[in-house]
This record gives sequence, C-alpha cells and structure tokens, in this order.
Amino acid sequence: MADYTAINNPELYFQTKAYTGNGTAIGSGGLAITLDGSENMQPDWVWLKRRQDAGYHHNWYDSVRGVTKVLYGNLSGDAEGTKTEGLTAFNSDGFTLGNDGDSNASSKLHVAWCWKAGTSVSGTTTGGTGKAYSGSVSTDAGISLITYIGNDNSAHVVPHHLGATPELTIIKERTTADIWVVQNSVAGFGNYMTLHTDSASATTGSNFITSVNSTAVTMNENAVNNEDGNAFMMYSFASKQGYSKIGSYYGNNDTSGNGTFIYCGFKPAFIIIKEIGGTGNWAIQDNKRTNDSLSDADNGNMVQLYANLTNADDTDPYIETYATGFKNKNGNSDTNASGQQYLFYAVAESPLVNSNGIPTTAE
Repeated sequence: MADYTAINNPELYFQTKAYTGNGTAIGSGGLAITLDGSENMQPDWVWLKRRQDAGYHHNWYDSVRGVTKVLYGNLSGDAEGTKTEGLTAFNSDGFTLGNDGDSNASSKLHVAWCWKAGTSVSGTTTGGTGKAYSGSVSTDAGISLITYIGNDNSAHVVPHHLGATPELTIIKERTTADIWVVQNSVAGFGNYMTLHTDSASATTGSNFITSVNSTAVTMNENAVNNEDGNAFMMYSFASKQGYSKIGSYYGNNDTSGNGTFIYCGFKPAFIIIKEIGGTGNWAIQDNKRTNDSLSDADNGNMVQLYANLTNADDTDPYIETYATGFKNKNGNSDTNASGQQYLFYAVAESPLVNSNGIPTTAE
C-alpha cells in the first residue's frame, strides 16, 4: 500500500534548529531564532537544550502555558518556573530568547526542537467536579498540548481534541514538584515510564490513566496527574501516516552496523527512543545535529542527546536514517540491546510518497 500522507511538507509542523547563543539579554534585544525550514512556522512547543558543555537542563516552553513559563524535562524536583530571560516570544517564524544559560549562552551550541499545533481549544472537564482546560491541537499532525486542573476524581475526563486515540502521553504537574509520567499504547496505559529517569516501564497500584479514546484521556484519582486544584500539562501524540510514527522494535545487539531496521514510511528528522523493559536513557537524534567526520554524511552521522540527562552531545552515532525509516548502527544498549523492546516516536523529514502518490525522496 502506498504511503500517502496528509502532510506533504513536515516542516509546516516540526522543525529542528541548531544555533549558537549570543548571551544577549532581552533588554538589549535578546536573540531572535529564525527557523530555517522551507516554510515559516510559528511553534507552539519549543524544547530547548544546550548541547555544548554538560550540566544544562532540558527547557520546555509552550504557547498554552505562555512565554517565560518553563518545565524542566530532566527533573522531577521542580514545578513550573518563570524565566524572564528564557523564551519570551513565539514568533511567526521562530522564537525569541533572553540570556538564560540553558538556552542562550554566548558562543555556545544549542538545539531547539519545535512543534506547531495551531488550533486553540478550551472547555470544562467531566467526571467529578468539572475543571477548566485549554490547549493547542493539530489533528493533521497528531499533536495535542493541553493544560488542565485536577479534581482528584477516579474518572476525570480530560479532552485532547486529537480526533484519534493517543498512542503516547506525557504529563507533568505545573503547580508543585512531581514526576514526569510517560504512558503509551506499546507498554499499555496501565504502565508508565518517567521522562527524567532511565527507569524501565513499571506498573502502579493506582494507575495514572484509566482509559484513552479518540476524544479524551480519563485520569485516575492520583496526585501525580490529578491533584485537586493543581495545574497539569498533558502532551499527547497519535501517529500520522507519512508524518509521524509511534511504535516499537526489538534490538539485536549487532555491532557490525547491521542492527534492527525500523520501518516508518518516511525519512525521520527526529527520533526519541527508550527501552521499555529495562533501564536505558531516552536517546534523541535529529537531522540538524551532525558530525560529518563520523560516517555517511546523509545517514549515519546523527549524534545523541538524552532527555533524562544534562549531558552535552554524544557524538557516537546510534542509528542511521533512510527513506523509509531508521536502522541501529551499533549495539548500544540505549537503542539496541539484544531481545529488548524499545518505544520510539519519530517525525518525518519527508514522506516516502506525497498526497498525490508521487515519491518525494530517493535515498
């Protein structure tokens, strides 16, 4: 079956930007980052990481919570913070930064992973005392950014507006410090992983999510994602043919460059991978952070960052990308331990076949 897609140009909804900071404060103009894809894109979610020097946090900003409001993807011990010198504007073609060291250190290398949702939603939840929610959603791109208020009810129904059942959700409390809960359809929504650790998927006596469907996520009575009166952020994703894929594969520990191949139906621009049943880092690769001295300049030179760590770029490439997916390059346990199952979320650089049935890439 042809891999037709509703999104011929993925850069309308996702772009990676590698940039060098200038250390300029907002009062002196800051740093305006222009995304350099083929299309202007005003992002709704920007994930920032300083990739030079260790010890700097993953900073998450989104248009739903508003500018300067940061969540730290690698930390559980922090609630939402305010950075007046962090991300201060979502622009029509990018965003503006102050001189915060995590995202705009002078002469240092940084990266921004940027998603567009674009359609505003709001309403009142059901199941117990109704609470306000609001967000930004793209049904075409399969992404939903929702902030909601908890009600401590065992059947708290929070709409996601995806128009499809989420395969991956990431939830973080904003009001007080608590863990990052990652749940997915591969391991089952009765299990969870934590974005800020390398821990294996686990079960909990009081499930965080009791059910998901094409309209809503039902929260259980749990302080982690449903504390009464507290604010939470929920990022939800559904696979979209030719644009994004959430799935799993089994590693083979091949060290000769012929590791497991994972079919996506597109050439990936961004991939995040996590071992499900064992400990392992959340490995992130993209098509903008490259080291051309390593190997094939098109496929095998992507370098890693880790969502749960403050490390700088790891320049030993784990995977290679192709027109239809990606393949493990070595036996690193973060992505290719023998017999271990891995969760992945990938976003396209280009679909294999566009909406008119015309091949778009020949690599």
